[in-house]
Amino acid sequence: MQEPGQHNIALFSCSTDEFGHDPFVYEHWLVLIVSGRSEMFSDERIVSYPQGTLGLIRKNQLIKTTKKADGEKPFKSISICIDQQTLKKFSAEYGVKAEGIYTGEPFVLLENDVFMRSYFNSIMPYFAQPEKLTPVLAQIKTTEAIVLLLRNAALKNFLFDFSEPHKIDLEAYMNRYFSYNVPVTQFAKLTGRSISSFKRDFAKIFNTTPEKWLQKRRLEMAYFLIAQKNRKPSEVYLEVGFENLSHFSRIFKKEFGVNASRL
Repeated sequence: MQEPGQHNIALFSCSTDEFGHDPFVYEHWLVLIVSGRSEMFSDERIVSYPQGTLGLIRKNQLIKTTKKADGEKPFKSISICIDQQTLKKFSAEYGVKAEGIYTGEPFVLLENDVFMRSYFNSIMPYFAQPEKLTPVLAQIKTTEAIVLLLRNAALKNFLFDFSEPHKIDLEAYMNRYFSYNVPVTQFAKLTGRSISSFKRDFAKIFNTTPEKWLQKRRLEMAYFLIAQKNRKPSEVYLEVGFENLSHFSRIFKKEFGVNASRL
């Protein structure tokens, strides 16, 4: 996912498997898979979402995905960024407010009903003529998406809970999400801490810095996948949280004394 641009509406397409490089979701996103499928990773399992899947992804989440083509059909999705500024303006104008803190799932599957189908069909022509999608029109289409979603009363707290993440169990969270390639500042925010309190709490728990701990945990996971699961270094370096294969190979050898490709 990318931070919202001028229009808040994006068409993504790829013809080969592509791993999600930025797993931090900054805003709510309404996503329809037009073709192909997406695989979403967690520490426990992999869930595959086929063509036609419509879902709502909550802000401030770590989500790791792979986009896969379906034969000759490329992976293609339409994404609508429902940003906090738009939601706060909508809340002020129409008096829609959350009834409490949202405690549900960070990814909600939605029924692709006739109204939602018509909504996404109305967007498709703009991808052939993007200059027609002015900022005003894009804002109108984003507001339309909010109104359609609010037909489901259970989504009101999802959309209009503007509270920041509360302080949570740091040790459990880091052991679950260490393989997600995001800055330490994002880990601090997601665990409900300032960067200074995050580093202070981290040192008390792990007796080292976040940067050193993250690198070591990611290398240990990579070693396990390569040595025990017969995975290739080129298959695992992104999965465990590294951006560059050559950098990964270099520090892997420094840590374990052997080239990853020789295991």
